[in-house]
Amino acid sequence: MAWNEPGNSGGKDPWGGRNSEQGPPDLDEVVRKLQDKFGGLFGQGRGRGNGGASAGSAGMVLALALALWALSGIYIVDEGQRGVVLQFGSYKETTMPGLNWYPRFIQTVETVDISSVRSMELGRRADEALMLTQDENIIDVKFTVQYQVKDARDYLFNVRDPDQTLREATESAIREVIGQSEMDFVITGGRSEVVDRIKVLVQSILDRYRAGLTVVNFNMQDAQAPEQVQGAFADAVKAREDEQRFKNEAEAYANDVLPKARGQAARLIEEANAYRDQVIAAAEGETARFLSVLAQYEKAPAVTRKRLYLESMESVLGQSSKVLVDTKGGNNLLYLPLDKLMQREVPLGAGESAAASSAVPVQSPRTDIRLRDNVRQREVR
Repeated sequence: MAWNEPGNSGGKDPWGGRNSEQGPPDLDEVVRKLQDKFGGLFGQGRGRGNGGASAGSAGMVLALALALWALSGIYIVDEGQRGVVLQFGSYKETTMPGLNWYPRFIQTVETVDISSVRSMELGRRADEALMLTQDENIIDVKFTVQYQVKDARDYLFNVRDPDQTLREATESAIREVIGQSEMDFVITGGRSEVVDRIKVLVQSILDRYRAGLTVVNFNMQDAQAPEQVQGAFADAVKAREDEQRFKNEAEAYANDVLPKARGQAARLIEEANAYRDQVIAAAEGETARFLSVLAQYEKAPAVTRKRLYLESMESVLGQSSKVLVDTKGGNNLLYLPLDKLMQREVPLGAGESAAASSAVPVQSPRTDIRLRDNVRQREVR
């Protein structure tokens, strides 16, 4: 049954009072009870009458407003960001990622992304792309700069527009470095050096301005002569490439020929040294032999002369296949086929043995006697 129906236990209402009459609860009683509860929370006694009810309502509203104000100051800083806290417009602190709180209407918070890499391109416009080199040539260049926020406080407060400051500092650094370099150096082999010098110069400018930015990467996308002279410049580049190719071919030929020439020269030198050593050794041997013969000659001159004569004749006539014999008491010359007699006997086949034996002339004993007599007479002389 309802709380205000007859027969209800004690006739109590939900707010703790007794009401024997039917009808809705008294609104003043409800407000009074709420006032008593919040009055105890804020250290106030129980009020009576309309004044007490109004004071309790004001306290409740104030407490609710204070709770909402406190909750509104909670904020979360994501990973890779920093929260910059301002108190009455002035920098107070930098908060790290996570749950943080600040008193609203007294402080404000601005979050800055420091993890993402930002990109900027230079050279899309003609006034940015065309630059003058040291050798008074015009060059068309395009660059890409990648950068990050290094310090959130410096990024927000030290310069009015950090990104525009980076663009102007980069353009100034590019013109300075290219103005100190020649055109061929920038376009061909000096690209990496030019990029490194520009990157260092841009970073030094940003640090001097305390812009809160750091250059992550710096790329030279394109570097070429202006469009009006592209044809002539292409011919010059082709001629330079041909020159380099011819140099490489000449170096390759030299590397192939020079080692062979050096090897041949070394071989000739070694052969000459060997021939020299051979001639010197032969001369020394002949000298030693002559000295030994001289010593024997001094001991027995006649015997030595005869031995030398026989050795000389042997060396002269040893390779001859004909022998001339001077007969005693006559001027006739006797020819003997000693070349056939001096030949070594070769084993003959069965079919050739008879013919070979018949081809060898047989000398008479009288001829042998004449030869021995002639040799004896020469020895006596």
